[in-house]
Amino acid sequence: MTLITVLERRFAMKDLGKTIAKHRKDHKLKQSQLAIELEKYDIYVKPNTVSAWESGLSQPNSRQLLAICELLDIHDIYTEFIGKNPDNPFRNLNEEGVRKALDYISLLEKSGDYKIAEVIPLHVLRERKVFYTTVSAGTGSFLDSDDYEMYSAPDIPEEAAFGVHVSEDSMEPRYHNEELIWIEQTEHLEDGEIGIFYLDGNAYVKKFQNNRKGTYLISLNKKYNPIPVTEHSSFKIFGRVLS
Repeated sequence: MTLITVLERRFAMKDLGKTIAKHRKDHKLKQSQLAIELEKYDIYVKPNTVSAWESGLSQPNSRQLLAICELLDIHDIYTEFIGKNPDNPFRNLNEEGVRKALDYISLLEKSGDYKIAEVIPLHVLRERKVFYTTVSAGTGSFLDSDDYEMYSAPDIPEEAAFGVHVSEDSMEPRYHNEELIWIEQTEHLEDGEIGIFYLDGNAYVKKFQNNRKGTYLISLNKKYNPIPVTEHSSFKIFGRVLS
């Protein structure tokens, strides 16, 4: 059931048009200007369409009506188009009663004793495998085995497929010995990205160089030489380092 259907069941269609016309005039807008304003909502109508709405010859659809209400500052749609809003605490108060109620609300707000409690976001715990065997940043030792533990934490990157620990110092100062790193599983890396690699029986965490100078696994620690990857190498990309 659409918003328009609900409204139609409660009041005559021409009353909807009269309400739109009243608020349009309060905003000092011509029918043509309202049509132009509706374009901000990707709603394209002609001025004679607005005229037809206001005269009751046709009606806006739900999307059009909600856009009109926002443009014309019609905040309480229920009261404007149907009648007394059962959820409006001021519905049975006269103007003086509403004013006194608002004054009291202002006092409560100023006291600071009735503030809405701060919502503490609930962190999503993610669980991933972390392999006990280190991926060596120095010598390249990495075992693809079932020797792992499940690790849960809210700060595990969503893209991570598994985690491993770095061994040695060849990726310092960015990654240190025994540091846990998270890996996004992929077989494709761009030049300059850091990943873990299989090369001729060993596994490494290195910076990937793949350009006109050739393909190399690069250590960030300058005391280690680049490791060349040739056409004769047994080479595979395991994934991208995320942390």
